[in-house]
Amino acid sequence: MTHDNAKPYPVQKTDAEWREQLDPMQYQVARHAATERAFTGKYWDHFTDGHYNCIGCGTPLFESGTKFDAGCGWPSYWAPVNSEVIERVVDCSHGMVRVEVRCNNCGSHLGHVFPDGPEPTGERYCINSAAIDFVGDNSSS
Repeated sequence: MTHDNAKPYPVQKTDAEWREQLDPMQYQVARHAATERAFTGKYWDHFTDGHYNCIGCGTPLFESGTKFDAGCGWPSYWAPVNSEVIERVVDCSHGMVRVEVRCNNCGSHLGHVFPDGPEPTGERYCINSAAIDFVGDNSSS
C-alpha cells in the first residue's frame, strides 16, 4: 500500500500473505487504496442487523445501527464502533483533498470520511464493500 507514513500497524503481513488472503478486488481496495464502482459492492444496499469487520484483520469497524442510505452507491455509516478502530489520513490523490480512513489495526484502506452525514456526528464514512465483511447478529463468531 502506498502509505504517506511508516506507521507500524499491530497486524503485519507480507504482500504474498495479503494476496493469498484477499480476492483480487479486496486486495486492490484494502492494500492499494482502489475504489470499487458505485452501486456494485455487496453492502451498498445491505441493511441487516449486525456489524461490519475489516476484511484484512477482522477488527469490528461499524455497527448496522449507524448505517444509512446516503444515495452515493457505497456503504455509509455516521460513526465507527469507537474512535480507536479508524485511522484518518489526509488524501490528496485525484486532484482532491479528502480524509482517507484505514483500519487502525492492519492499515487496510476502507474508504473516506466526509462532513456531510446525519446527526449525531454529521459525518459520512463512505466505505468500500470490498474492505469489510458482514457478521449478522444471529451469527456465532
